Amino acid sequence: MNLVSLGFKALRYRLDTLHEDLDVEVHRLPAWLRGCIGLSKCLPRPKTASAIRLRCFLERLGPVAIKFGQLLSTRRDLMSDEMADELAKLQTQVTPFASTLAIMRIEKSLGRPLGEIFENFDEAPLASASVAQVHRARLRDGTEVAIKVVRPGIRERIEEQIVLMRRVAQLLERHSSDAKRLHLMRVVDDYETTILAELDMQQEADNTIKLRHNFASSPLLYVPKVYREFSSRDVLTLEFVEGVPISEVERLKALGTDMKKLAERGVETFFTQVFVHNFFHADMHPGNILIDVANPSEPRYIALDCAIIGQLGEIDRAYLAKNLMAFFRRDYKEVARLLLEARWAPAETDASAFEAIIREVCEPVFQKPLSQIEFGKFLLDLFRSARAFRLELQPQLVLLQKTLLYVEGLGRRLYPELDLWDTGKPFMERWMADQFGPAASLTSLLGKLPELFVSLPRLPAEIRDLRGEVHRLTNEVADERARGRRLQRSGRSRHGNQAFARIAGIALLFFAGWSVSPLAVMPDAPDTPDTIAGLLTLAAGVYLIVRA
Repeated sequence: MNLVSLGFKALRYRLDTLHEDLDVEVHRLPAWLRGCIGLSKCLPRPKTASAIRLRCFLERLGPVAIKFGQLLSTRRDLMSDEMADELAKLQTQVTPFASTLAIMRIEKSLGRPLGEIFENFDEAPLASASVAQVHRARLRDGTEVAIKVVRPGIRERIEEQIVLMRRVAQLLERHSSDAKRLHLMRVVDDYETTILAELDMQQEADNTIKLRHNFASSPLLYVPKVYREFSSRDVLTLEFVEGVPISEVERLKALGTDMKKLAERGVETFFTQVFVHNFFHADMHPGNILIDVANPSEPRYIALDCAIIGQLGEIDRAYLAKNLMAFFRRDYKEVARLLLEARWAPAETDASAFEAIIREVCEPVFQKPLSQIEFGKFLLDLFRSARAFRLELQPQLVLLQKTLLYVEGLGRRLYPELDLWDTGKPFMERWMADQFGPAASLTSLLGKLPELFVSLPRLPAEIRDLRGEVHRLTNEVADERARGRRLQRSGRSRHGNQAFARIAGIALLFFAGWSVSPLAVMPDAPDTPDTIAGLLTLAAGVYLIVRA
């Protein structure tokens, strides 16, 4: 696929009318896009609703676009309920592929006929998403399971779309300083790695097992059991679990679910995954989350589809934690300092001005429930400030940023009165104390004592070697300084010679001009010795100046 075919597909689904439903200010769009919208008014009005056309367009494009639609579906503050409801179908209701193909893939991957593995297999898909579809089945021992089967030909479609994304990113980086600041090429490369890993059911099995272990005795999250013996690269067999889809808010309320606790546990689950385990579910759209309401006053999340998992480097995680704590305390000076120290902002940034703009953007959202935060305006202000200060996007944090959008979107639906700051602050304070407090420092020191005792006998020899190395480096520095002084003297001498050559050349040119001036007045004058001497002087002057 190329940009031209993408444009034709957009026109086929009449996306030129989307601005009417999304309340887009057309005058703010690029000139070429305004021109296309103007020309499209000559076409007949589409009969299908915009929401349906957008959903079909994204589905037609394939997995990458579908995941974008899944993310949009959680942002009901940015679009109408009709649009969000339609895009929500991309979570579990993507057009399924034939069950015969699913059975063929299962038998080929597991190397056995279906009847030898399952007592019963439901050919109608339980759910169908961008990368795989799920069938319900029963093992020979009577265990109820869910079988996840990768779509045929999906790798080729993804690779085709990644090529298109890379071309667009290259084009933007070539012509836009903002695109360079956002590191679009690296973002695309990281996304390619992430989404191709999603096709490997063995990797997803490993992720699911680890996430299940992390929350083994937790009231926050339940993760289904993996059946390794009935899984492969293209097939994943999981424990079948039942719960209420998180998108069915009214049903949860009708069952007496403590919605406030559910929303708060969602925030705590996120922080626990990111900061305690450093292993977080990075595809938390509503189609991947159920709610266990066996005890409505103690609701628990059920995580499905652990294909995309995020992790942070220790330095990034520490800086992120310190930034969050500074935000929670409204210490914007510290936020600015940390961003500059981590070099997420240019070194020449005015720290005071940077602090002021961070305060201006963030202060209005504090002490407000989610229902009162104009998230779209907040994002626009944030992006505008980032651009003004050339704040660089950190590609390693893209998955985390996407997950935060999901968490905030879910919290908005579950309990709009949720205060993200009050919920997150106590958790982060406890974690920071555990990681960087006096007890943590003492524990770290005690943990290093055995290594210190082992190193002590070698210390005198290492000090002697270190003194020798310092002496060697000191001599090298002295030699370099002497060499620098010699070069400096040589440079001054050469500069003096060049200056003398220039002056001499100019003098010779002046003398030659005086000598050959009769030639200019009388072109037919004979070549006298004086004239020839003047010409030679002229040549010598030019040579000296050019050489200098």
